[in-house]
Parts: sequence; C-alpha cells; structure tokens
Amino acid sequence: MMSNLFSSFDPSTSLYLSTNWMSTLLGIMIVPSAFWLVPSRLNIMWTLVINTLHKEFKILIGTPTKGATLIFVSLFSFILFNNFLGLFPYIFTSTSHMVLTLTLALPLWVSFMIYGWLNHTIHMLAHLVPQGTPPALMPFMVCIETISNIIRPGTLAVRLSANMIAGHLLMTLLGNTGPFLSLVMLNILIIVQILLLILESAVAIIQSYVFAVLSTLYSSETS
Repeated sequence: MMSNLFSSFDPSTSLYLSTNWMSTLLGIMIVPSAFWLVPSRLNIMWTLVINTLHKEFKILIGTPTKGATLIFVSLFSFILFNNFLGLFPYIFTSTSHMVLTLTLALPLWVSFMIYGWLNHTIHMLAHLVPQGTPPALMPFMVCIETISNIIRPGTLAVRLSANMIAGHLLMTLLGNTGPFLSLVMLNILIIVQILLLILESAVAIIQSYVFAVLSTLYSSETS
C-alpha cells in the first residue's frame, strides 16, 4: 500500500548506496560500441542527429570557439538516454528527480554567470534593461530581469522532472486499475497505455532538446 501518490517513484533499494541510481550509467555504457563496431543504421542515424544538433547549437551560441557545442550535445544525449531508459519496466527514472536535474542545470548556470560577469560586465548589465524601456520603469525592469535570471536553473530542473513525472504517474495510475477491469475495458486500457507510451517517447525527446537548447541560449547571452 502506497503511503502517498508519489511514493512509487522513491528509490526502493538502499544498502550502502541506492542501486537505482546505477540506471543513470546504463546509457553511457551503450556509447563506446559505436567506436569499434561497423556503423549500423542506428549509428548512422545517431551521427546525423548529432551533426544536426551541432550545427543548430553553433548558430545559437554565435561564437567561433571550437568545441563549444560539445557540452550541449553531450547534455542532450545524456538526458535523452535516461529519459528513454525510464520508459522500460523496473528501471529507475533518474531524470524525474530534482537531485539529477538541478545538478545538471545549476552548475551550467553558475558557470555562465561567473564567465559573463567577469569578462562581459557591461554586456551583462545591459541585459538587465531591455531596449526601449522608459526611464521610470528601469528600476522595476532591473528587479524583474534579475529575478527571472536567478530562477532559470530552477525552471530548467522543474520543467524536466515535472514532465517526466507527469507521464509516468499517469501510466502508473492507469496500470494499477487493470486487475479490477472487465475484459473490454482492459483492452481499451492497453490501447490507451500504448498511446501514452508513444506520447512519453516524444516527451523524452522534446524535453532533452528543450533543456539543451535553453542552456545554449543562456550561454549565448553571456558572450
């Protein structure tokens, strides 16, 4: 019996270290095979995705620094692997917890802020007042822009974890009603679950892309 609605997402194993978090490394174990196996259709497709993301992130960043897009492509890949692994039964969804999402968002935001304020101080100050703001509203705009800048890592983390929890929670609630349904309703439930699984697959891709793109946009504002 669950003590509350969200207890199904709590880590269930805890000896000295919760082994649920080991699922975070499963996606990394898949990567090295692409370096020594003959490229398959999956490898070619993934390479095409990476090259497309690299070109798009390069445009968003707007700086000629070599390798600047690698961190964001790696971030996209890491989140995408973990989102998809969470769709498999009995695999811990690490991206549905703020512990992981905030760990990804906060260091990136802090590093962008430190770099921007140390190297482009005037540019960072100019960002606090949008162009065309009346002089009377400038103090209020500075406060609003400062608050919106501070909550950026929190919104990144909450957006990813909330979207992953929402779909998984709905699938869990519908799945728990299965033993109490008739045969006709059970068939309808299976169809609904399959549709939800397709939707969650799309959400897994979209949320990893949104996280990486927003991080890229935040970094472009500091240069």
